[in-house]
Amino acid sequence: MTTSLLITGGRLVDPSQSLDAVGDLLLVDGKVAAIGGQIAGPDGLQRIEAKGLVVAPGFIDVHVHLREPGREEVETVASGAHAAVAGGFTAVCAMPNTKPVTDNQATVGFVKRQGEAAGFARVYPYGAITVGQMGETLAEFGEMVAAGAVAVSDDGKPVENSHIMRTALEYAQTFGIPVVEHCEVMALAQGGAMHEGTVSARLGLKGIPGEAEEIDVIRCILLAKLTKGHIHLCHLSTKGSVDLVRWGKDQGVNVTAEVCSHHISLTHEAVEGYNTNAKMNPPLRTAEDVAALQQGVRDGTIDLLVTDHAPHHYDEKEREFADAPNGIVGLETALGMNVTWLVERGVLTIAQLVDRMSTRPAKVFHLPGGTLAKGSLADVTLFDPTRQWTVDPARFKSKGRNTPYGGQTLAGQAVCTIVGGRVVHQLDR
Repeated sequence: MTTSLLITGGRLVDPSQSLDAVGDLLLVDGKVAAIGGQIAGPDGLQRIEAKGLVVAPGFIDVHVHLREPGREEVETVASGAHAAVAGGFTAVCAMPNTKPVTDNQATVGFVKRQGEAAGFARVYPYGAITVGQMGETLAEFGEMVAAGAVAVSDDGKPVENSHIMRTALEYAQTFGIPVVEHCEVMALAQGGAMHEGTVSARLGLKGIPGEAEEIDVIRCILLAKLTKGHIHLCHLSTKGSVDLVRWGKDQGVNVTAEVCSHHISLTHEAVEGYNTNAKMNPPLRTAEDVAALQQGVRDGTIDLLVTDHAPHHYDEKEREFADAPNGIVGLETALGMNVTWLVERGVLTIAQLVDRMSTRPAKVFHLPGGTLAKGSLADVTLFDPTRQWTVDPARFKSKGRNTPYGGQTLAGQAVCTIVGGRVVHQLDR
């Protein structure tokens, strides 16, 4: 049976087609059937009035932690995928630091099937670079890609052995996938709880210098230059990292990079009062770093905006600061943070925001979506960039409540999320 959905009168923003105009969008049987102008459509089809809303290709978050298998009390693939569509994301990429590690075709296939069964956002699994994320033996990239892996990473741990990283960059080219690195020199970061600076000194907490990230950033760029492989650098947090990625791109290296919404909006001062919901890795840095990261997103040095969605149980975050785990949830606040901190402050236009949250993620990771072109996947995000809302963690679809944004009023919210032509999330207007 044919299923049709007509979205009328919205602001169509599709960077893949350099499109930014008011018009209609017709979705038929999970594909884009027509776009632009006024579309009549067949009688009796479902309609959504989108006046005042941005109609964009579905957002894609290439960096989330869904915790399943192994930590289902914290998050499941289903609850994480539900949180994703509530935040306007039609697809997410699940990191492999699960228990057991997603380092083989069986576990990759399990994560993919769990995502399909949930019926919310599309879930694309990562595979691990090394067996057990131990940094010693490469995992079987080919088998994992055949099972559905779209990239490889030991995220949560850096690949410290440069020979292993070189080999991974060479091997991954066979399968056309990026190697994704958590940039950290453990010898410099070990035991650190926050950014090394004036706040850490005042609070008496061991700090992590920016160089702990930057040394690994330049190592990876040089190895990518040597191998001609594709290195993608996770959650950059320092001005120095932005400068190094800019240099690498100027050299023609196949390097791409991402930044989280919390690193473009918060500084290490958020840790005052030993706020464990502001503890993350890499840590929140200085105002100078935040400004450089924003500029990097603006000029394209940083390709993607991500969340690094990392749910933890309430009890875990209630420990002493140094003992509490790193990470915050982000899927349901990212759009609001990005609109509030980037669009409203003139760092990005709406079209550039859509590019960094949808079109570029699809391109960099070779994923379906990221476009509203005729014949493409009917994955669509409708959002109101002016809608004011207050963050209430108790209302999250995620099992995680660990956010530093509770009680804050943000601008910009997903009103309707459509995956494969099917409405999976919708707010009252």
